[in-house]
Parts: sequence; C-alpha cells; structure tokens
Amino acid sequence: MGKLSAKVEGVSVSDGGDKKSSKPRSKKSRKMKVSNQIPAKRRREIERALDAHDPSRPEWDRMSGAKQHRFFGKRIKPGSIRQIEFPLLDVNLGDAWPTPVTIIHGHRPGPTITITGGVHGDEMVGQVAASLLSQKVFTGPGRPLDPELMAGTVRLAPVLNPPGLTRQMRYFPDGRDLNREFPGSESGSTTSRVAFRILHELISGSDFLIDLHTAAKGRDNLPQVRADLAHPASNRIARAFGIEVILDSKGPKGSMRRSSVDLGIGTLTYEGGGANLADHEAVQIAVHGILNVLRSLHVIPGNASRPKFRLLASGSTWVRADEGGLVDLFVGRGSFVDEGETIGRIVDPQQPSESADIISPARGIFICTANNPIVTPGTPVGHLLPVSKGVRLIRKGLDKKTNRLIISGSKGEPIWREEYEVEEIMIEGEWSGGAVDAEWQAGWSNSNKQMVEAAEEEDAD
Repeated sequence: MGKLSAKVEGVSVSDGGDKKSSKPRSKKSRKMKVSNQIPAKRRREIERALDAHDPSRPEWDRMSGAKQHRFFGKRIKPGSIRQIEFPLLDVNLGDAWPTPVTIIHGHRPGPTITITGGVHGDEMVGQVAASLLSQKVFTGPGRPLDPELMAGTVRLAPVLNPPGLTRQMRYFPDGRDLNREFPGSESGSTTSRVAFRILHELISGSDFLIDLHTAAKGRDNLPQVRADLAHPASNRIARAFGIEVILDSKGPKGSMRRSSVDLGIGTLTYEGGGANLADHEAVQIAVHGILNVLRSLHVIPGNASRPKFRLLASGSTWVRADEGGLVDLFVGRGSFVDEGETIGRIVDPQQPSESADIISPARGIFICTANNPIVTPGTPVGHLLPVSKGVRLIRKGLDKKTNRLIISGSKGEPIWREEYEVEEIMIEGEWSGGAVDAEWQAGWSNSNKQMVEAAEEEDAD
C-alpha cells in the first residue's frame, strides 16, 4: 500500500489548578495536542524550514497609507474596487479568452492575495466562491471585504478556463490540462501559453495564492487543504484556513501550486465537492477558509477561527474495486471506517445472484469517494486517509447519525444569504384568492402538472 502516515492535532485544556485558592487565575491559552506520524525526516525538514523563516515585512507599515496597486497596466486607487478584463492569450486575431479579475485594494498597505477558480472548466465550486466574494454582500461598507477597512489587496479570478466553462469540460480546447502546464511557455502549446501568461501576469505579483478546486468527474472530495508544509508561507495559510484536513504535498509537476511556490509565493490548494456541481457545503467552507486566511494575515479585521482538531497527512491510499459491475458504496466523503469494514458491494446485472464486497484496508477517513457506480477491476472507489492515533479525538468530530467528519465552516447560514439591505414593499388591498394559509387547490389553473415536485428539487442537488 505504500507509506501511510498522518498526524492529528487537537485542543486540550490545561489543569485549572487548586480550586481552594482564592487568588485570581490568569486565563490559559489552548494548547494543541499533537499525535505525529509524519516520517521523522520530513518532520525535521518542516521544522527547519519554519525555524529559518523570517515573516517580517517592514514595507507593510499598517499605519501608513497604501499606494496605488497595478495590474495588467491598470491602476487601482487605495480603498477602491475595480474589475479588469484579463486576456488569457496575447493575440490580434481570434479569441483572446478574456476573463474578469476583481481587484479589491485596501486603504492601508498589506500583502497581495490572489484567489483563483476554474482552472478546470467543469469545477464550479471555486468559480462560485470567488464570484460571491466580489459581490456587495462582501465588499459593501462595513462588510468583510470593505476596501476602506482592508490592509492589503485581494485579487479574485474566478474563471481561468473560459472555454472549458462554456463547454463544461475539464481541459482546454487543445485537450491539455492547464494544471499540468505550469510554468508554461510563450511559444508552446495553447494551454502552455495560457499558463505562462497567468503565472507571469496574475500570480507573480502576489504574496499568497489560494487555488480553488473540486474532484474530477465521477468523484466527490471532502473539503481539504493541500500545501507544501515545508514552505513556511504555505504552511501558515494552510493552517490559517481553519479546517480539519491538511495534506502535505508539493503538488504534481506542472501544477500551479508547485510553480507558485518556486516563485516564493505562499500557496494552498483547496479541494471540495465534485465536477459540474456547485456543492453548497464546499462553497461555504471555501468562503469560510478564505476569510480565515485574510483575518490571519491581518488583511481584514477579526480573528481567524480554529478547528477543534487538525489532521495532517503525508500519505494516503486509493481503495480499488477487484471486480467489475455496479458498486453500491456504503460510505461517502468524510466517512470514518475501521480496518476490515465492508465499505461497499459490487453486483453484476448479468449475474444478479453474485456479488463481491469491498473491504477497507485500514482505519481512517475517506477524503474522496466515487459517485459513478460503474467499475472495472482496478477502478478507484475511494481515497482513504489512514489514521492510527488520535482516534478518540476524531470520533468527537463525527456526525453521530452518518459517522462522517464535520468540517469547520459547514454549519450556519452562509453570509451571502443573510438579509442585507432588504427593502420592504407594502401592497395595499384585500386578499381575494382565499385564505392566505389555505391549502393549494388542485382544481386551480396551475395545478399538479405545473407544480415542481419536492423530489425533483432534491434530485437536482
């Protein structure tokens, strides 16, 4: 199965001291309890990198006024917002694939954070989350991203693959994966040229990068963060994101994450949900995490929230089908399972009396599960994060009904759905269509045939 390793961090409260003492006791800060299974060599590498890091940035004098921010030849005044069309190709003929970039430039100096979505055209979560952050419910006076209250700059680029979005396809028209083409080339393939332009025009002027993704088609990801934890700036924002699962990874060769870290930019990849779905929970957690990072960097006011525990992983394993047919999975993203537990069953409609069980090879949490029921031998049905320590702590974070991990930021009403500047309209007159609380009458003109069934709405989700 390869190397499997993880560590769990949790919160413990220190002893309150002598109850008989009448002396006032100072409030003690919470301590992180660590159960570390990351290999010793990698752990030392991370510790050395963090010890050598100097986070001071004297040019971020928060008491002084910010200077104008420049992007793609345009100037953005301090305390203002501007949307700029950024062409992904430098052409005189044909489609340059322009995409909107919203610049929120704070009134005071601070870091520049770029937030990207839609690197893969069929991944909607990042595109929705980054678009929401551009709206007045976030950027209006007194709201979280009010530029008058900000110290620093936020760049929002929700759609980095416009042709893929239009066609609901993962790749660019030349069949290439943008997230395997970085750092790109000015004279390479179409996708390679786009990667070069994004890296040098959009990302290179940033201090931090948050790249939003979902699972590929046929899979569903538990909301999680991926970052190179030996890179101090990336380590910082990965923890600041404030959710439970962090995967320590440099990123695949050719990925945006790997190339931006090579430029010294603190980078994380957020994964949540599946392709072609605007997963509500994954969007909400993405926004929650982004605001946490901005608070941690003191770009916006407020304190970042922390999860009750943190699971750091440096190894995982794919659980695969050994038979072909249709799979009935008993688990979903975030499910906690024990070694030897039956997690699914494969049946073959051509041999309906036969079946084969799928067994979990280890105790752990599924950070990804398949949602396509058709399997052949070797088809991955789940991505398992093995856990050998901190089990009691993790169990406390599970939903009691589903036995799935509850991710921080998934509960509560999303900020963009709160009542904000709601105007009331008074309509005078008498109610003439029957009592306002009366049941719908089937004999009325728009009867059952035109009604939307609740089941259809549920299926659409």
